[in-house]
Amino acid sequence: MNEIKIAVLGSEGVGKSALNVRFLTRRFIGEYASSSECIYRKRVSVDGRQVNLELYDPCSQACEGKSTLNDQIHWADGFIVVYDISNRSSFFTAKAIVHLISELHLGTAKRDADSLIFLVGNKQDLGHMRQVQREEGQCVAAEFHCQFYELSAAEHYHEVALIFSKMVRNTSLGSKAKERRRRPSGSKSMAKLINNVFGKRRKSV
Repeated sequence: MNEIKIAVLGSEGVGKSALNVRFLTRRFIGEYASSSECIYRKRVSVDGRQVNLELYDPCSQACEGKSTLNDQIHWADGFIVVYDISNRSSFFTAKAIVHLISELHLGTAKRDADSLIFLVGNKQDLGHMRQVQREEGQCVAAEFHCQFYELSAAEHYHEVALIFSKMVRNTSLGSKAKERRRRPSGSKSMAKLINNVFGKRRKSV
């Protein structure tokens, strides 16, 4: 496989862009707003083999309809579904997304969920405002047979990098990617996206 597509999904404000940019640049952004969807691109090495990685990020837009989410699910090879541990509503949304992915993307191959879907509780640094207990996330992950992580994009670069690296490896080792899937609308180049976040000093990552 020469190309891996990963969708980072979840409610507005849970830290999807922060996780993506943290992985790609090691830098943390506390605020990120965009009026369009984004695709980040990076060439990565998987077990000594170079692959083209694309990360889909709905940015600050909430998932506005099932058809839009369907497109995102059919486009991707693997999924990182994020919620904010200080926002219970975002947890319910994440659970619904995981359920939909299981139904649409995996079909009867439920065993694939363990390697293709990661449920991530973000903003662990806001533990004093916690509304979702770690055990609740673990229960949802067990229900849908997916992997579970809880972390802080603001404080835990290595944990963020580990999650993305595991997903890239799992996707690479899994079944072949679907041929010529339709890309979600509004994609942008990596250089342009990073310029928007950090200014024009950085041309690539």
